[in-house]
Amino acid sequence: MAFEIEFIVKLSLALVFGMLIGIDRKLKNKPLGLKTCSVISIASCLVTIVSIQSFEQHASATYNAIDPMRLAAQIVSGVGFLGAGVILHRKNDVISGLTSAALIWAASGLGIAVGAGFYLEAAFAVLLLIIAVNFIPRFFKLIGPEKLQTKEISIKMSIDKNLRITNVLDTVEEKFHEMNQKESKDITILDVKVKSFEDGSQKIDLRLLVPESQSTTEIYELIKDTTGILTVDIQNL
Repeated sequence: MAFEIEFIVKLSLALVFGMLIGIDRKLKNKPLGLKTCSVISIASCLVTIVSIQSFEQHASATYNAIDPMRLAAQIVSGVGFLGAGVILHRKNDVISGLTSAALIWAASGLGIAVGAGFYLEAAFAVLLLIIAVNFIPRFFKLIGPEKLQTKEISIKMSIDKNLRITNVLDTVEEKFHEMNQKESKDITILDVKVKSFEDGSQKIDLRLLVPESQSTTEIYELIKDTTGILTVDIQNL
């Protein structure tokens, strides 16, 4: 009877801890959600319990070479493939989803910890994970180096086929320079991609590094009135 109660407690705690991670991701509209984290944490907890109980039930003086954590070790490597599914490589060479993938791996670790009976350690780990993902980045953005107080912006522009891309790009760079001088901004062009199509249309893709406080719409308004630019598509990365 005691084992059944402990079994229920362990799986329930694994569910709660997995839910906490999932809720945090869901609130941010990330691909890793409530159900995914809960399932991973519960399943990891279950496999760990089975692994430990198998050792206790089947090990003997003559047959004691069973490793009670062998199945748990396989969870960590197996969940890695699931984490890879949320890592996205966008067309602008920006990789996203790394934090979600890491939290998938962390959810499995929480399940293993609860399954092995380390309740307090698992609870403290959840607390640290939430702090690390939500509060520490904000803290460093407020008082940390300027490099940590920036964000990246992607800009896609279609250019009049009768104009030279070089001239248009020079005009855009000059506008950024004027904004930096006038408003003490620090807008940096990280990457430039230029493409021409068979119908004569032209396209410029820019990746900018701007201050966290910089308004995306302000940059949009700055660029859209540039002569020769037909359309502008801008987004935060």
